[in-house]
This record gives sequence, structure tokens and C-alpha cells, in this order.
Amino acid sequence: YTTILSGYVARGDLVGAKRVFHEIHDRGWFPDVMTYTILIDGHCKQGQLVDAIKVMDDMEENGVEPNDVTYGVMIEAFCKEKKSGEAVNLLNDMLDKRNVPSSALCCKLIDVLCVEGKVEEASELWKKLMIKNVTPDNAILSTLIFWLCKEGKIWEARKLFDEFEKGSVPSELTYNTLIAGMCESGELSEAARLWDDMVEKRLSPNAFTYNMLIKGFCNVGNASEGIRVLEEMLERGCSPNESTYSILVKGLHSSGCVSEIPRVLSMAACNGKEIEIVT
Repeated sequence: YTTILSGYVARGDLVGAKRVFHEIHDRGWFPDVMTYTILIDGHCKQGQLVDAIKVMDDMEENGVEPNDVTYGVMIEAFCKEKKSGEAVNLLNDMLDKRNVPSSALCCKLIDVLCVEGKVEEASELWKKLMIKNVTPDNAILSTLIFWLCKEGKIWEARKLFDEFEKGSVPSELTYNTLIAGMCESGELSEAARLWDDMVEKRLSPNAFTYNMLIKGFCNVGNASEGIRVLEEMLERGCSPNESTYSILVKGLHSSGCVSEIPRVLSMAACNGKEIEIVT
């Protein structure tokens, strides 16, 4: 019956799915967690969250406990509908019952919270995951760091990074996200410290991070240091893109170091990049 039920749900035929579900009951059989979850998923895919919640309530009343898949289906549906409050409540319920949410699910919920401007609530969720010994991974951390930096809360982002580093190894993505945030906020000394730490751990900055660092130096009127970063970028085999050279040329022009522009354009030409100068 589970296979038949899945077939109806896959076709979007909830009338047929519910008919099969009721037939299971009529035969005196008891649906298991998988059967309930399939029907819940069907309602969620149709945007029928009220019906999905009702099925979940019936499920628990009949002594069948939701599992991590059931919670995941419901939380994703709430996230899709931008109902972050309901999604957080379900995740808390999930954690209290010792179900472990996936990294992708946590990322999605944190992202939805932050899009809604609830960055502090997202940070609290992170802390709860830590308390519940659900160790957040780099994907979750980099998502939260991105939003904290976007809100200008770079030191809160740094604090989360440090806490994470006590028990795990930050990834290139996590380092790159925090370095970019520091550069955007003009905290170049801190960005440089993170950069050195990253390189020491044999992790590679990418073109985006190099661009952010170059842009950061240009923004504080130190475009010549941006040239040094570009040279290091080339030495490390990281290919600059048009944006890299454009950021540097613009920075050199703004800081009055016009004599250095031909040198940068020559470097761009050697790498097959044609840069348009806008004055």
C-alpha cells in the first residue's frame, strides 16, 4: 500500500492517495511513520499545510512518532511558505525528541530567518544546535556568517567562527565568507590575520576572496597593496577575472596612482583579459 500511496502522491492525486490511506484503516491495519510521512509530503507539495498539520496531529494521536524525515518535510514546507516561526517551533520539537536535522535543512531554515531579518534568532538557533550536541557544519556556519556580515555584525560572526574552530576545522568557504565580510567592513587587519591562518592550514583563497581583499585595500586608498595581492594571486595559480583587474584599475585611479595602471593592464593582457577603462 505504501508503494501505491507514493504513486498517487507523485502524480499529485491526493484524492486517490487519501482513498488508499483510508483503505488501510478500513482493513484494520495501522499506518506506520513512512505511510503518514508520504501523505504529509503530498499535502505539503500541494501547499496544503493545514491538512499536512492535521495528518501529523492524527499520526501522533495514534501513537506514531514523527521521525527526522517527517519533520524535514514539514520544516521545508514552512520554509518554502516563509513561515519561519512555525519552522523553528517544529525544529525545536524535533531536537527535544532527539531527532537530528540534516545540514541542508538547518541551512534552509537559517537562510529563511535571515532573509526575514531575524538574524539574532538564527544565531540563537545555532547556539541551540551546539547545546543539543548537533554540531553545526561549515555549510550552516558560512550561511550564518554571510548574513551576520551583511548586517554589519562582523565581530559576532568572528565569535561564532572561533567557537566553531574549537571543535572543527573551518572550510575554505567559511574562511572566504568571513574574510569577505571583514573586507567589506574595512577590517583589513583582521581579514589579513584570517588570510594568513587560512594559508597556514593549506586552504586556498578563491578569486572572489582575492577580489574582496583588493577592493578593501582600494577602498582605504591603498591600491598599491592591492597590486601586491594581485601578484600573490598569480603566484598561487589563482586566475584573476575581469572584475579583479577592473577593481584594481578603478582603485588606482581613485587614489591618484595613475602611473601604475599601465602595469596592471599589461598583467591583464598577459592573462588574456581586456579591461575597459571608465574615467
